[in-house]
Amino acid sequence: MFLGTHSPKLDDKGRLTLPAKFRDALAGGLMLTKGQDHCLFVFPRAEFEQMARKVAEAPFTNEAVRAYQRYLFAGTDEQRPDSQGRISITPELRRYAALTKECVVIGAINRLEIWDATAWARYLEENEENYAQAREEVLPGVF
Repeated sequence: MFLGTHSPKLDDKGRLTLPAKFRDALAGGLMLTKGQDHCLFVFPRAEFEQMARKVAEAPFTNEAVRAYQRYLFAGTDEQRPDSQGRISITPELRRYAALTKECVVIGAINRLEIWDATAWARYLEENEENYAQAREEVLPGVF
């Protein structure tokens, strides 16, 4: 399970060092892809393959399904962290997420998300009030 917030820096070659506590879970390979809200998603390879099977089961005769499949799979990059736990983020993915040197990596249960630090701060500020309301929608009557 991926949890927590970390603040690694993107180097001049477009490499990002993954938090040490996640490296074992990603050592077998990972899939880096465009996420929602202009962040990047990092899935362990097995988790991504499971999700890909579900996406592939959707009827490709549906225009929205085809568009989603194209967008998701065309923007995915398979990676294996190097000995220092670094991954290379392609220029296309860096542009999509507007990544600068200062980044934030958050755990999101079954994936990591990579955000530009300024974009993450803005997202938190804009969505803080919605957090309590979302809890009611996601987990009604639990708390």
